[in-house]
Amino acid sequence: MTLLGGILSVKAVTFLMFSIFTIAALGYMLGRVTIKGVNLGTAGVFIVALLYGCIFYNTLSAELTVSDASYVSNALKIVENMGLILFVTSVGFIAGPGFFGNFRKNFKSYVALGLIIILSGGLSCVACIFIGRNFTDLSVPEFTAMMVGLLAGSLTSTPAFSAAKGTVAPELESIVSVGYGIAYLFGVIGVVLFVQLIPKMAKANMDEERKLLSAANKEEKKKKPENLIEMDDFGLMPFSLAVMIGLILGSFKFGNFSLTTTGGCLLTSLVLGHFGHIGRISIMPSDRTLKVFREFGLMLFLMGAGISGGAQFIRYFDPIYFLYGAVMTVVPMIIGFLFAKYVLKISLLNNLGSITGGMTSTPALGTLIHVAKTEDVAAAYAATYPIALISVVLVSQFVIILFS
Repeated sequence: MTLLGGILSVKAVTFLMFSIFTIAALGYMLGRVTIKGVNLGTAGVFIVALLYGCIFYNTLSAELTVSDASYVSNALKIVENMGLILFVTSVGFIAGPGFFGNFRKNFKSYVALGLIIILSGGLSCVACIFIGRNFTDLSVPEFTAMMVGLLAGSLTSTPAFSAAKGTVAPELESIVSVGYGIAYLFGVIGVVLFVQLIPKMAKANMDEERKLLSAANKEEKKKKPENLIEMDDFGLMPFSLAVMIGLILGSFKFGNFSLTTTGGCLLTSLVLGHFGHIGRISIMPSDRTLKVFREFGLMLFLMGAGISGGAQFIRYFDPIYFLYGAVMTVVPMIIGFLFAKYVLKISLLNNLGSITGGMTSTPALGTLIHVAKTEDVAAAYAATYPIALISVVLVSQFVIILFS
């Protein structure tokens, strides 16, 4: 049997498949556990992958030959990258139809708020770097990689995580994964709790807030032309086209900066998703395809990244990183909320919807819909989410370039 041009034993293939499907099964079981309405969802896969890498991966891979272990490691990298491509391209297509319209119409509110949240997170990261580098045994590049991993985890941003891994030196990628894993759990739970606690602390009248939300979200939806020519039943052709163009765009470098696979695929799918068709030819995958690819891609990416990060977790773990992660989660939320309330004068539910988008927190959006008892809050999330995604990718890269 061959893999990547070499000989790979059946034992290595079995080990790889066993690892992938065991983590997927256990991860979704963990993600389904709900405590007072809060659960991890797909993030459960990352937690299990991190634990698997930390406890079992090094031990089990030691049973393989050096050649087989190397191939398994490379195969996991392919799993991670394939998941990344599926996830970010799906997100771009989903956000594309409303992105540019919301950008023009709501720049002073949703887009500005997204930028404020991400910049606050980036500045919090920089502050932690300046303070923490005097109290660590890590080298400057290692500590910066850890901090940017913490930033991506605090904002639960898979694209920022992947962009950071693509920007640092190869030997530092596992450190980014460790930082992401440390902060991700708090990043998920912190935003979920925030959107539940704020309405209670403000003693908000939810009936009135829903009316304000409904009045603010009345807008015309762009009609999709009828009788478009579909290249295939699931829209795999336009999806593949977006990936192809995105990979090409992501390969270009301008000095030390590049869009990377994440930015290239995200930008391309946003544009294709916005237009939806070229003449009579549809360039928009079906909704069911995008939902499946988004979930499946996220699962694969978190799995590959979690295993590699877990293998180095014990080596780089330090409890102080939890504190850094908490700062990078809480500070952007508070600044964003106060800016939206007192400067932009946004209603409470639009404010919280924008916070979930700015923090790129899909689990928190689900919680907010339950709290608000209306799906209208998703409009603010959708308007803020794309600009936050793009901004956090850029911010994470700039921090690495400037402080490594």
